[in-house]
Amino acid sequence: MYMYDEIDQSLVDERVIQFRDQVNRRMTGELSEDEFKPLRLMNGVYLQLHAYMLRVAIPYGTLSSEQMRKLAWIAKKYDRNYGHFTTRQNLQFNWPKLEDLPDILAELASVQMHALQTSGNCIRNVTADQFAGVAADEVVDPRIYAEIIRQWSTLHPEFTYLPRKFKIAVTGSEIDRAAVRFHDIGLIAKRNGAGELGFEVIIGGGLGRTPFVGPTIRDFLPERHLLSYLEAALRVYNQLGRRDNMYKARIKIQVHETGAETFTEMVEAEWAQIRDTAVDLAAGEKQRIADFFRPPRYRASADAEAQLRLQLRDDRNFARWVETNVAPHKVTGYRIANISLKPIGGIPGDASSEQMDAVAALADRFSFSEIRVTHEQNLVLPHVRADDLYALWQTLKSYDLDTPNLGEISDMIACPGMDYCALANARSIPVAQQISERFADLDRQHNIGELKLKISGCINACGHHHAGHIGILGVDRKGEEYYQITLGGSGAEDASVGDIVGPAFPYDKVVDAVETLVDTYLDIRTDGERFLDTYRRVGKTPFKEALYGTD
Repeated sequence: MYMYDEIDQSLVDERVIQFRDQVNRRMTGELSEDEFKPLRLMNGVYLQLHAYMLRVAIPYGTLSSEQMRKLAWIAKKYDRNYGHFTTRQNLQFNWPKLEDLPDILAELASVQMHALQTSGNCIRNVTADQFAGVAADEVVDPRIYAEIIRQWSTLHPEFTYLPRKFKIAVTGSEIDRAAVRFHDIGLIAKRNGAGELGFEVIIGGGLGRTPFVGPTIRDFLPERHLLSYLEAALRVYNQLGRRDNMYKARIKIQVHETGAETFTEMVEAEWAQIRDTAVDLAAGEKQRIADFFRPPRYRASADAEAQLRLQLRDDRNFARWVETNVAPHKVTGYRIANISLKPIGGIPGDASSEQMDAVAALADRFSFSEIRVTHEQNLVLPHVRADDLYALWQTLKSYDLDTPNLGEISDMIACPGMDYCALANARSIPVAQQISERFADLDRQHNIGELKLKISGCINACGHHHAGHIGILGVDRKGEEYYQITLGGSGAEDASVGDIVGPAFPYDKVVDAVETLVDTYLDIRTDGERFLDTYRRVGKTPFKEALYGTD
């Protein structure tokens, strides 16, 4: 993984000193909250319903075991003994004290971590496929380019005060595990007919109040032009983006109102003017960064696969975990082990300090000290030998990290909702917990199969409800919590925005509604159909009739 040089380290160290002074001035009253707000947001500090929240950047979702231990230690010393992994591959501490925040940032800096650009109208944490570098189907490791973009965009003088926040995702695979089509800019690495490496460029995707699947602006951008083309796109957005209306300020609105074809012409025209003078991707610099992402020295034993087959035969529970939570690896004799942070009845994405310490130890023992964070709020050990999976699973059981539910209904995305967020209209966490408990039977979940359920507590869609096979949106109706249901969304390579199925349900009815939808699917599916496949085949009508009856 990438290691800081002197410039990186001095940058985060100096920011800690600067922020410590700002916090001191706030605590003495020299700065009002209004004056302090833009300063704290530049350092990832939010003021939520009950306390400050610190959002820590985990660039492209890659963590070392040392960094995970530091997060666990911070959670134990400065918070309430847990952290919350988010859909941006970040981690949030929900209860730090204001006076402790500079010390927390200093602790993060000591292990090459920070909270820069996790808030504000800037280029946020660049995300990537959690299987980057180990997926057999990828064209290239997208972390290389995510890191290049991170370095280029950090405190970029032209793009620090954009019309609105800006999110970029990179994948190296046709199978989209990074939801690139729902980002301000999504990049898909590919090769052209001549075998040259480049990117499909998608601009104008996003969720929130007005969800859009991003259109492809350029089918193939040569690799060497990546940064100059991003600069051209951001310049067009920076010049024309709305600053008078925050609800119309995202680039997706500009692309939609301008039209994808016209927007493309504007970007291409800007690019033609700057590409000969703009910073671009020098071969030497690209190789320097790529060297940080060289694969580890794999050492699979000759009988690793045979031993795994015996363990799968002898332990049904282990076999179920492998079937749902373990993915193929590009190296024979290795696997990708997914760790669910969605235990039955738990809070999606939460991990205790004890669990974080345990994952760090397991990474040291089984995965070359490397951990990944997924945008679906789970963790990954990317380099596990096939014959080590059984020992890994046994240890995960001791920490309630062995739930075999990846991609199933209890593996849902949920935002913090009204339990924490000042913007939320309704609670998300209790609804997620109740759905998880309603579908606690793992045999039942396995029978249902892949079902992406996503919950947001408000229209800002931090829980990605628009992209859920079943999406749930909390709304306020005269002071009462109601939940609107959408069907047919997808954040994968077949991206789509879910359809509103009908009137919203009150808090005490929404879990029953989800069960009705699932039962309807089970009644009408054909062999091998996922929930999404069935919905796309039959449409909304049978689900709507099951929920509301016929007219």
